[in-house]
Amino acid sequence: MDAHEVNRVRAGLALYVADVFASVPRKDQRAKGDCYLRGLMLDGRRKSIQAMAARLPDGNEQNLQQFVNQSTWDPVPVQRRICERMLPLIAPTAWVIDDVSVPKDGRMSVAVAPQYCGALGKRANCQVAVSVHAATDTASCPLQWRLFLPREWEGDSDRRTAARVPPEVTHREKWRLALDMLDTLAEWGMRPPVVVADAAYGTNAHLRAALADRSIDYVLAIRADVTAHPFDAEPEAPERNGPVGCWPQPRYREPALSLATLAAGLEPQAFTTVAWRQGTRG
Repeated sequence: MDAHEVNRVRAGLALYVADVFASVPRKDQRAKGDCYLRGLMLDGRRKSIQAMAARLPDGNEQNLQQFVNQSTWDPVPVQRRICERMLPLIAPTAWVIDDVSVPKDGRMSVAVAPQYCGALGKRANCQVAVSVHAATDTASCPLQWRLFLPREWEGDSDRRTAARVPPEVTHREKWRLALDMLDTLAEWGMRPPVVVADAAYGTNAHLRAALADRSIDYVLAIRADVTAHPFDAEPEAPERNGPVGCWPQPRYREPALSLATLAAGLEPQAFTTVAWRQGTRG
């Protein structure tokens, strides 16, 4: 959006800010929140504080920097109110678990590390955040998000102190962060119609089991090289060898096969075509 478009919606934005930032105690903090949101909405590739302040007619870099980095206000009620407003508007078809990466220079930005960067399609120095989005064919809104802290940050007291990482924040796997967010949303009375995710999450058996334990329906991609047993396979216990000793434990008598191999051996009627939407190629 350009400056004229932002000005046209400024009255509505002010009402939105007054609602979602109602839990923020100070009036000046709420005013800075309004300014910050307008900075995010304005056109421009860079959304750093310095760049946004330069684009805003009332932009003050020091004030915005203080609002983001130093103000003492609790973001959780703000996140909850955003969810309460957006879920009825979007009426999501699914909740999407995904992560986003931000390439970074240097090593002092919080949680930055050499890791796979989806924005670049390769391993690079970046930050990674895990999110849960409410999504339809035409709309999407983040409901929860967590910054992934690489394991190398756990024992790096110098960087943790410089980046002001709280002592209770430690390394936690991305799939566990996703579950944490789903649990938080459940505590707020919000439940997904279905959870979807790519193979980076779907291949994790612990995540699939945890979703099943929570009675959450899911459609998760998995890699073709993941191994499994056929549907009709049953673990068997061999005969006990003599009257003494432990009873043999049941186990599968045949080795597990890759999913690609299992799928290739199925009859055509075992498959169901599922259409999500029309893509750019039909």
